[in-house]
Amino acid sequence: MTISDELKWTNVQALVEAGAEEIGPAFDAKHPPDPKLIDTCVHCGFCLSTCPSYRVIGKEMDSPRGRIYLMDAINEKEAGLDEATVPHFDSCLGCLACVSTCPSGVQYDKLIAATRPQVERNFERSLPDRLIRSLIFNLFPYPGRLRPLLAPLFVYQKLGLQKLVRSTGILPKISPRLAAMESILPRISVESFRDDLPQIIPAQGEKRYRVGMILGCVQRLFFSPVNEATARVLTANGCEVVIPKSQGCCAALPAHQGQEEQAQSLARQMIDSFAGMELDAIIINAAGCGHTLKEYGHILQDDLAYREKAEAFSNNVKDVHEFLAEVGLTAKLNPIFDKDLKIVYQDACHLLHGQKISLQPRKLLREIPGVTLKEPVDAALCCGSAGVYNMLQPEVADELGQQKVENLLNTGAELIASANPGCSLQIKKHLQLQGKDVLLLHPVELLDYSIRGVKFS
Repeated sequence: MTISDELKWTNVQALVEAGAEEIGPAFDAKHPPDPKLIDTCVHCGFCLSTCPSYRVIGKEMDSPRGRIYLMDAINEKEAGLDEATVPHFDSCLGCLACVSTCPSGVQYDKLIAATRPQVERNFERSLPDRLIRSLIFNLFPYPGRLRPLLAPLFVYQKLGLQKLVRSTGILPKISPRLAAMESILPRISVESFRDDLPQIIPAQGEKRYRVGMILGCVQRLFFSPVNEATARVLTANGCEVVIPKSQGCCAALPAHQGQEEQAQSLARQMIDSFAGMELDAIIINAAGCGHTLKEYGHILQDDLAYREKAEAFSNNVKDVHEFLAEVGLTAKLNPIFDKDLKIVYQDACHLLHGQKISLQPRKLLREIPGVTLKEPVDAALCCGSAGVYNMLQPEVADELGQQKVENLLNTGAELIASANPGCSLQIKKHLQLQGKDVLLLHPVELLDYSIRGVKFS
């Protein structure tokens, strides 16, 4: 039996179990997965070892080539978007590791990006699934809706209610997904309530560039020190920084989960926020956001009024590490520790696989005096965060998070550098679960400390 036959047989078995007469709807006519892209997959299996969902679940249909076969089967009306197929699409983290490793150049990223909106339009999810997704997509992409929750969350943590709730173990019994959401809740501090970055921050010394800066949604509320550090590092290296107050979410969360209309609306708002500002670059310090910002041309491909503006916007977006490595640091860097500091850099999937950015953050970290950079095994394996994946698929995410943290700790590093808020929350959760007190910071925060001469005790 060939690989293709084996895959087909696996799919047929699933359909028989579901009831062949109950095959769900096919893809609609709006940008279904391209058969030409599907046909580039030769089912060689190189993707299997790098696919995090396959490594945890161990089922062929939860691998990239398995999902590609399902896409082909749905195109050919041999299967439909139903309970037999959709869970396999949902199990994909969207980490894009398979794209990096595929010897045939299969554009799985485009295939899964086309499939997710099809699922959301044509598959009727269960009521609990709809409720949790509605909560996520009506809350997290909107800082204005998140901000009023900071005060009760602050009280929840300060009064010890969080420890009490976790000690009872009752939340996972009520809802594993709500428990997963609560488990990654970051520490709410007084800094979380600040939103006072000026709209224009002048360059220090000679002005080299004029750049825009994107604050993010979760990033601006729960990781505000990262945004402040980013602004300081940019200005210290000759950049005038422009921060439009009208900017909102970059659209990463809805885009990665097939919420097409919401993603398009947020993308238009972001483009309009930076319109007419004559910027040399638009800077983003969060990996997942950066990948989506560079995909605006695809997200708005059918919008005649915004398509060209979207392409131009995306072409001007730079990850902060990408930009700083390209233009070079002019500010003096100082040691941040009294002895050599061992740091392990955590590759965020949408930076490594999505944007092909890996050497730049490592290069910048090595420029800090006294830093020794350690490399973990399985550095390219997803941590399990994947946007909102750790809230929607907590069991798979937890196994990946545990593996990731073990690999990072095994380097013997004293500090973890992570360039994505979702990854940082996931790693902090599993550090805590393993009883490890290891500092985690964004690479830009380390550059900021080095420029300002701040030392760790």
